[in-house]
Amino acid sequence: MMFLDENYWTDRYKSGKTGWDIGFPSRPILQYLDQFENKDVEVLIPGAGNAYEVEYAYNNGFQNVHLLDFSSEPIQRFKVKNPEFPDNQIFLTDFFEHQGQYDLIIEQTFFCALDPVLRPDYVSKMKSLLKPGGKLVGVLFDRKFDFAGPPFGGDRVKYLSYLDQFFEIKTFTPCYNSIPERLGYELFIILENSKV
Repeated sequence: MMFLDENYWTDRYKSGKTGWDIGFPSRPILQYLDQFENKDVEVLIPGAGNAYEVEYAYNNGFQNVHLLDFSSEPIQRFKVKNPEFPDNQIFLTDFFEHQGQYDLIIEQTFFCALDPVLRPDYVSKMKSLLKPGGKLVGVLFDRKFDFAGPPFGGDRVKYLSYLDQFFEIKTFTPCYNSIPERLGYELFIILENSKV
């Protein structure tokens, strides 16, 4: 397993080696949030990095959105840019140690940042963080990369082998609204925590 600790990610942010960071909210997630009616839901965005989706959600009425990241560097940048955002909704911690219950968890480049050996742990942790009926929504890379990673890729069949035993698959389709550089390489997912 690769040693992707807090120092690794902080160094990546400080050196600007953040190729996964598109510089604005992911369009599939933005459009999903725009059509979401109940803005009182508890939302978690793990591995949020520069947290464009957190900022967008909060500024568009989702007052219970929570940011989680392993690295202090992007969190400090977020705080400077968003001084009004509640400190008690920011978690500088390891995702696997986080405790809470959420109606909605947004997946944006977090799954692909983890060493693939952690994918079964990711799935069981996501299930434990979601309330019954809660949803895991976001994008996954639908491609393999020609370098060691991160990011780490995969495909629909492999992802489903982890996910469909824990969640009801509501949507698992190619993104039609990816940014041009990722068009054809992303899957949009909506998974519901309805299985026992």
